Amino acid sequence: MVDVEIQSVGPGRLEALQRLFTSSRTTRHCWCTAFCSTSWQFATGWYGGGNRRRFEGLAASESDPMGVIAVRDGESIGWCACGPRARFTTALTGRSRLLANCPREDDGDVWLIACMYVHPDRNGGGVVMPLLRGAIALALDAGATAVEAWPLAAGIRRPAEAHLGREGVFARLGFERIERPSLERVIMRLDTSDRSS
Repeated sequence: MVDVEIQSVGPGRLEALQRLFTSSRTTRHCWCTAFCSTSWQFATGWYGGGNRRRFEGLAASESDPMGVIAVRDGESIGWCACGPRARFTTALTGRSRLLANCPREDDGDVWLIACMYVHPDRNGGGVVMPLLRGAIALALDAGATAVEAWPLAAGIRRPAEAHLGREGVFARLGFERIERPSLERVIMRLDTSDRSS
């Protein structure tokens, strides 16, 4: 099996991400903006390319990359959205409020892994772990003090929410559960203060 190459995604790599996102009806319209938009912005951007343009605008205006992409044999096969927690406004104060109890003064220094997507033909192909390791490395390079995630709790099976990841996968990478805001979801955290980039 050819190794997976992980690349950060900023304004210069949007074409590779677009090729991946066109492989699914959902990602084609979502463009991974659900957690960094208001409900109204996300709904009105679903058709006509509004969410894509919003993502492109964020990529151009933010100093940190929007996430990482997995490439194998020159083909984009996976995506992981990550960045400073402050980027994901819906998680903090919007419709989900899963991170509403987190200290706001940490929002710029703590990173969140918000979403993952693997091309349907590549599921089970060893893509998720390299993506997550790449997201952690990106956070370390940016000086993040911790990386958080909000996966499905152990034992919960919801195929429609597979993009959130599973508790056990994050646990294998050293994340620890710090909160269970609902029966279905957990908040997990990896302290990066003792790791040097």
